[in-house]
Amino acid sequence: MCALSEEVVSSACKDGHPSTKDFMMQQTMLRVKDPVQSLDFYTRVLGMTFLQKIDFPSMRFSLYFLGFEDKDDIPVDVRERTAWTFSRRATIELTHNWGSESDDKLSYHNGNKEPRGFGHIGVAVPDVDAACKVFEDRGATFVKKPDSGKMKDLAFIQDPDGYWIEIFSPENMVALMS
Repeated sequence: MCALSEEVVSSACKDGHPSTKDFMMQQTMLRVKDPVQSLDFYTRVLGMTFLQKIDFPSMRFSLYFLGFEDKDDIPVDVRERTAWTFSRRATIELTHNWGSESDDKLSYHNGNKEPRGFGHIGVAVPDVDAACKVFEDRGATFVKKPDSGKMKDLAFIQDPDGYWIEIFSPENMVALMS
């Protein structure tokens, strides 16, 4: 099979029901083995802000929500904070099943090995090289640096569970298309 033509893509894409006009992409959930390592990575390395933690003791798991938000905007009241957290665009929900951090046999499939599936999340940055310097200084594991591979000016780093994060500049994406 080859790439779909613009005509095929256009004919395959239909308008949603009018009621969907106010829908938004709110979160992507990733299972994490050790929340301490993951929270450190997503905040200290990637620069996200911790938004909220929600525990489910009867089911023995916790959810950690992170996003690129200003800490000063986060409501203090838990009810307001919950509504606010779930109104943010493009957050990450880290799901930790209690006890997984002590299971030496447990690892999560990142989708980039066979069988392939989920691939990565993407983070837009103003300057890919500058961002990658920060990531490198903070100990990030690189899958691909901006100057390697066929596609230049974008990078991939891995979180502690091996999930890939694409690092790109919106301006550079235009050049990649040509």
